[in-house]
Order: sequence, then C-alpha cells, then structure tokens
Amino acid sequence: MTLRGTTVLVTGGTGGIGKETARGLARLGARVVLVGRDPGRAEAAAAELRRDSGNDGIAVHTADLTRRRDLHRLAEEVLERHDRLDVLVNNVGVARERRELTEDGVETTFAANVIAPYLLTRLLLPALTSTGAGRIVNITGGVPKGRIDLDNLQGERDFVGLSHYNQTKLALMAMSYTFAERLEGKGATLNVAYPGHAYTSMNRGLTTGAYPAAARPIVPLLRAAMPVLYGRRAVVKASRSSIHLAADPRVGGVNRTYFTTRSRPAPWPDAVLDRRNRDAVWALCERLAG
Repeated sequence: MTLRGTTVLVTGGTGGIGKETARGLARLGARVVLVGRDPGRAEAAAAELRRDSGNDGIAVHTADLTRRRDLHRLAEEVLERHDRLDVLVNNVGVARERRELTEDGVETTFAANVIAPYLLTRLLLPALTSTGAGRIVNITGGVPKGRIDLDNLQGERDFVGLSHYNQTKLALMAMSYTFAERLEGKGATLNVAYPGHAYTSMNRGLTTGAYPAAARPIVPLLRAAMPVLYGRRAVVKASRSSIHLAADPRVGGVNRTYFTTRSRPAPWPDAVLDRRNRDAVWALCERLAG
C-alpha cells in the first residue's frame, strides 16, 4: 500500500493521535500537511516525522481551529500552496473543564469538535472533489453513546467537561452522516473513525472538575492508571483506524460509514440515526459557521 503522489492534511497533527496518524501516512509516502496551533510545536513535529519516515514532504500550517477567521485563512493557504488535496483527516479535538466562548461566541469544545471539521471540509471541498476520489475522515472519540441533547448542544444549560466532550463527538457524527449523504456521487467520500482511548495532551490537562460528579472520587486512580493503560502504545494503536480510512484502497469508494478501533464497519449510534438530531445539528453548523 502506497500513498505516493497524494497529499493528506491532518488537523491536530502536532501531537497525540494526530501525529501518529501523520507518521503512518508519511511512511506510506504521502505528502503530509500538518495543522497545529503552536508554530514551534508544529515545526518540531514536522522535523520529527521527516527524520522518522525518511519523507521530506511534510508541510506545516498553523491555525486556531476554534476561530472562523483562522479556518478561512488556513483553507486559502492550503489551496494556494498545494496543487492537490486527496485526503482530509479532521482529527483535532478539544475538551474543556469549564464553559468558554470563542471570539465568534461559540462554545469552545463545540467549535473545535463540530464546527471546525464542518467548515474546513466545506472550504476545502473543491480540492477534494477535483480528484474524483477525495477522502474525508472525521475522528470521533470519548464514549460516543447516549442521547444528543438538542437543548444543550453548546452546554448552555449544563456543562460537565467530559460529558460535554462526548456530546460534541456525537454531534460530530450526526453532522458527518448528513455531510456524507450530501456528498454521494460528487467525487469525495466521508467516513467516521473511532480511535479508542489514548492518554494525550488533551486529557492530561483535565482536573477532577471535568469529570461527572459520580466519577470524581476515583479520578486520582484513573489519572494514575491512564499513562500505563493508554500511553504511547495505545496512542499508536488509536491512529490505525484513521490511517486505514485515509489509505486503504479497499475503502476508497466507501461512504457514510462508521468504523471502530479494529477498522471494521459498525452500526451508527441510535442518536445519530435520529433524523431530528441530524437536522438540528446540521442547521446549527450552518448558522454558526456563518
């Protein structure tokens, strides 16, 4: 399996699962475009991947993907600097302990986990469809189960960090399902990958307040166990599903499918299959993306 001659963009590619995804794709020969928020960290990640993969085709773009203006600027730069785009991996993820709003007035976790992949995909779609076989891979996470609370999508009524993170990942899946429906026959596919659990910078920074009240007494035990159970090896393992969807020729024509950690198709959560949920999330994405 080779990706020589293709260009792949990975958001959140400077650390954690995103960097391991980028590493795997670079080893397959792809030109990899890393997107990170911190320029120094992004350049360091690119240098590491060049050394490790022997692939000099690693480019860097920096942007804060919670901001609409940064998403527009990033898309413009990518379209100007790269002659093609074959794969977009929307990997970036955010979890916050307290409710915060972006400069656009959007709750930060929802902005990063739902609005960013929606808007960036929309902006880059001409390049992705021009190849006739573009691939979009959206990465879910957390525990993608339960209900989508349409009255609390941005944590307006109730906000518990990790519970809200799970909610945004369900909303991401609902948005992805609708987006994939709209892409049928248009030269690109969109699928969702579940990476499984991994201990990364995103969850390392969370304190007890980010957990549901019932779980808080065991948080010290969880924090001690996470590096052991979900450390480096788990992060590498977690990248496999996204690499599979980005690179494997056997899924080249597959669309609107949810893949688990074993890179196997799985049933969509009931909350995602509910048309009312999908329509509400899509309408909110359209409104918040401007």
